[in-house]
Amino acid sequence: MPRIPRVLTGLDRLVEENGDRFKNRRLGLLANQASADRRLRSAKEVIAHLLPGQLKALFGPQHGYGGEDQDNMVETQDATDPTLDLPVFSLYAASREPDASMLDMIDTLIVDLQDVGTRVYTFASTMLNCLKAASKKGTQVVILDRPNPLGGSVVEGNLLNRDYYSFVGPYRLPMRHGLTMGELAQLFKDVFDLHTPLEVIPMKGWRRDMLWPDTGLRWIMPSPNMPLPETAMVYPGQVIWEGTNLSEGRGTCRPFEIFGAPYLNVRAIHSVLDAEQIPGCELKAYRFRPTFNKWSGKLCHGFMIHVLDPDAYQPYWSTLNVLKAIMETMIMGNATLRHNLEAGGSLSRLRSSWLPELEDFLEWRKPYLIY
Repeated sequence: MPRIPRVLTGLDRLVEENGDRFKNRRLGLLANQASADRRLRSAKEVIAHLLPGQLKALFGPQHGYGGEDQDNMVETQDATDPTLDLPVFSLYAASREPDASMLDMIDTLIVDLQDVGTRVYTFASTMLNCLKAASKKGTQVVILDRPNPLGGSVVEGNLLNRDYYSFVGPYRLPMRHGLTMGELAQLFKDVFDLHTPLEVIPMKGWRRDMLWPDTGLRWIMPSPNMPLPETAMVYPGQVIWEGTNLSEGRGTCRPFEIFGAPYLNVRAIHSVLDAEQIPGCELKAYRFRPTFNKWSGKLCHGFMIHVLDPDAYQPYWSTLNVLKAIMETMIMGNATLRHNLEAGGSLSRLRSSWLPELEDFLEWRKPYLIY
């Protein structure tokens, strides 16, 4: 007997209602390979079956509609879906939002993307760009909501400084933001004063204290270097390695859990870390040779991070402690952090400086919460 998930996604809820709300609407779908229902049918397959002839265009985020592009920097080209004979528009190309001609083809844009709960993951930015474009045209946007794999209760890290807004940080969010895509959409509509007709089809059965294993859902890689729920768990901290010349494990089977460089002195790093600095996890010395990306083909010395207690583990804080002495440039969205680290500043004082704004953020976000 196949197991029954404890959580129904927005796509599953759409199946339950037979897609009735979209009758006679011309539909576009922003999705990728992780956009599947509880029977592992793709979102495009589900919608094409429920609403024959109404799906007019497909849209793909970073890495492509099928998640085929490994390299973060590779822009994906437009294509044609061979099974449905529909145009597939890339929203990770020269332009990162749908243009007027694309939106002319549809009345409603359905967004079904699996986010990973970290500010720098670009799917939220792609959704925001769609909301902005739809606001200009008056196109309806519907979000099929999915779980935040890190839960919805815990937030961590400094809030992004306005000077650092970009495609890898579209708004003043902490690194681990504790929001679903549906909640982010509601937040974005308000703070950017958008007039998009927006609807969120919420999940059923999801609670804010649920981590991914609690949902009963199958994990389908939302991007090539997010192979497991464990990857998502460490990502809010380990993604910081992308701003350094250390390998974040791309080119290995366990990206972000594995990290290091040829020059790293593993013993020295281990000797200055204690359990209080990396709560809920263990760093095991690990040697690896990436097959691509940074240090490709070179023997790297580093670690594999093992999360032993997800409730105690603080990914952002833990990684900050590991890279305090070696980081030169970062993508953490605040120059004060980099300058303090380079000057040997106290991480405890840094964390104390962002805790009050995190408390404010938790209160501020309440109107946008669905669960």
